[in-house]
Amino acid sequence: MPQARLPQPSRRGILAAGGALGLTAVLAACGSDKKDASGATGGGAGKSGPWSFKDDRGKTAKKDATPKNIVAFTGVAAALYDYGIEVKGVFGPTETKDGKPDVQAGDMDISKLTIIGNEWGQFKIEKYASLAPDVLISTMFDGQGTLWYVPEESKDKILKLAPSVGISVYDRQLTHPLQRILELAESLGADVKSDKVVKAKKRFEDASERLRKVAKAHKDIKILVGSASQELFYVSGTNLSVDLEYFKALGVNIIEPPEKAKKESGGWFENLSWENVDKYDADIIMMDNRTSAIQPADLDKSKPTWKKLPAVKAGQVIPRVTEPIFSYDKCAPILEDLADAIEKAKKLK
Repeated sequence: MPQARLPQPSRRGILAAGGALGLTAVLAACGSDKKDASGATGGGAGKSGPWSFKDDRGKTAKKDATPKNIVAFTGVAAALYDYGIEVKGVFGPTETKDGKPDVQAGDMDISKLTIIGNEWGQFKIEKYASLAPDVLISTMFDGQGTLWYVPEESKDKILKLAPSVGISVYDRQLTHPLQRILELAESLGADVKSDKVVKAKKRFEDASERLRKVAKAHKDIKILVGSASQELFYVSGTNLSVDLEYFKALGVNIIEPPEKAKKESGGWFENLSWENVDKYDADIIMMDNRTSAIQPADLDKSKPTWKKLPAVKAGQVIPRVTEPIFSYDKCAPILEDLADAIEKAKKLK
């Protein structure tokens, strides 16, 4: 769901220092298949011949050979990693302030990655160019084809350097980006018929069926999906987010803010002041687990109205993986954990 739900620093002019001259010099020095210190070239198993992939914008990215120097949004890179495809560079939340991997980095060793930008609005074009990128990959949270975490003011310069691929995570169910990332990984050389992948997909399918059965058996358990900033509490609707749309389709009883209340956020969520955080009666609260959001442990210390909520008092607050890593391996546990929470929850009102 869009980062606009939380206050963000303004996007910076990436080329303010260095200018086009510096960028040209970097490009001239780049090779097309430059190896890193370990000798690895990234990418997949070395499929030969021309490569192409039609993305969710309807655009087809093409290269003479399967891309090796891949640069991707962190969450996409983490999903590809689960299929055996390693990237050279990432942009988006990758490293926390204390040097640990961000939740969106998954199982990747971030010390081996070139981080092009770690925060909203950051994208170091010259560093990106120095990787001699074969392809840039990101998700999309709107219907206009906007690539997530690619700054609007510098996108033209960025997208000239390599073909790009956009995978839509807007107004559809979780199964769509899962299938599309799988197809993308296969095009990049992943063995999608390996035991690991087959088992992960089966686990996801089993988890989906279990969640459907649990939701049906506990229809009275109401779930509120929230995210916290210092000033506001955001209540998410289900009609645009891939995870929530899927949960709803499986029968999970999610509290839906009225459309009028969601209008100012483009339909994503309702803004509540902390004085009005008790507007909805919820048995379970799912809280945004991204590092950009205030986490429940800190809310316990700073927001008295939060501590008074029945679900908080009952210990029925669970994390929401707001921006999932779209591999079956990472998404199956999300469904399993939600089914566990619903099954164990007490009806509070």
